[in-house]
Amino acid sequence: MTKYFLASLILMLGVGLGFWAAQHQGLPQNSDATAVSERKLLYYRHPMNPKVTSPTPAKDDMGMDYLPVYAEDQSPPEAQPQQGRIIYYRHPMGAADTSPVPKKDEMGMDYLPVYESELANSGQIQISPEKIQKLGVKTETVAKRTLTRSIRALGSIQVDEQRIHAVTPKFEGWVQRLYINATGQTVKRGQPLLETYSPELMTAQQEYLIARQGQQVLQQGSAQARGTAEQLTNNALQRLHYWDIAPAQLQRLQTQEKTLDTLPLLSPVNGVVLDKPAQEGMRFMPGELLFRIADLSTVWLLAEVFEQDIGEVRPNQAVQVHINAYPDRLFSGKVGFIYPTLSTETRTVKVRIELPNDDGLLKPGLYGSVTLAALEDKDARLAVPDSAVIDSGTRQVVLVQRGEGRFEPHVVKLGRQADGYWEVLEGLAAGDEVVTRANFLIDAESNLKSALDGFNNQGADAGQATHETQQGGQ
Repeated sequence: MTKYFLASLILMLGVGLGFWAAQHQGLPQNSDATAVSERKLLYYRHPMNPKVTSPTPAKDDMGMDYLPVYAEDQSPPEAQPQQGRIIYYRHPMGAADTSPVPKKDEMGMDYLPVYESELANSGQIQISPEKIQKLGVKTETVAKRTLTRSIRALGSIQVDEQRIHAVTPKFEGWVQRLYINATGQTVKRGQPLLETYSPELMTAQQEYLIARQGQQVLQQGSAQARGTAEQLTNNALQRLHYWDIAPAQLQRLQTQEKTLDTLPLLSPVNGVVLDKPAQEGMRFMPGELLFRIADLSTVWLLAEVFEQDIGEVRPNQAVQVHINAYPDRLFSGKVGFIYPTLSTETRTVKVRIELPNDDGLLKPGLYGSVTLAALEDKDARLAVPDSAVIDSGTRQVVLVQRGEGRFEPHVVKLGRQADGYWEVLEGLAAGDEVVTRANFLIDAESNLKSALDGFNNQGADAGQATHETQQGGQ
């Protein structure tokens, strides 16, 4: 009896322990199943870009499945940064392009959202000290200064058109002998260029000698006869003068009282032979060009001055000229003439500069740079260096340093430019520190805070309005 009772008791305890174990082992499994079924699916996100979402299962461009996002996976509200709502989306590479809705650029990259909090603090650009050092940023203090403007231009040496002389005979004849037989030769005033033979000259000399002999015969004649003979003699001699016969040759004719077979043509100036159509033995007619000679004691430099500078150029203005062939020398001259037309191809006006050339160094065709005398403004004006201005074509921006690593873009209105500085009419104050080096790199690094906050928040306002309109339509 006792054995039977003990066996029954042990059996009952075993069954109870088994039932208790089964209950405790099944509870976790039921709890996990219940938890999985109760998790709230919010949306599906891009596997590589969490900012791209979808309300339904989807695949990306590479065929990867979007990942589910549950409510339990989200961080507590207090752990998320308070950025505010999205106002618009900007280009990921910094281009001045915005969109009120998510979109992709031409390379398939997603546009980046711009939040209200970013716009609230968008007046400044924040760059780390390490990056500032790497970019080599330099600044300069804005101050008033006296602006000195010098006009620079390029040009080339030309022959003075007023000093070119053409040697042309006034009679018909032949070239018996050439004394100057090559272009480029230097000649002196009165130097024989060639010997000519002309039947007309022979006839004119004979007429002079006959008239002179008649004058001598009529020395004892009446006053009227003597006057007539003297007039005939003077007329014959004057005719030879008109034909540019040299005075020495006429003196020889009067002394020897014998006709000269050939007569020379003389150089009218000191200069250089530019052209020599004359050939020995050739026949020439009256007015035919035999030599063209240029006097190079004074030359011209024709400079091309840009249209924005031509208003500062005036006649007789002093000029300094650097010639490429003589880098160690400086030549001085003056403005002789301002041409009345503008070249539409280069937007320049020609300015003629007169340069003395007594030593003959300034040869036609040489290139040089021109610096016109500085025009100094006596009034000090607020100015910034040229390198501080970022010109987009429609407006000019200057980066002002506001602290360690903080920069603020300012739209400025500029005045005149002079020797590396711009006059500032609006947008800056004396004492401001402006970036003069690496400002374009800062611009590229930060895109001037998304193009000055979407062109002075105009883009933001437009994007917000369009976004709200689309939400209302949906």
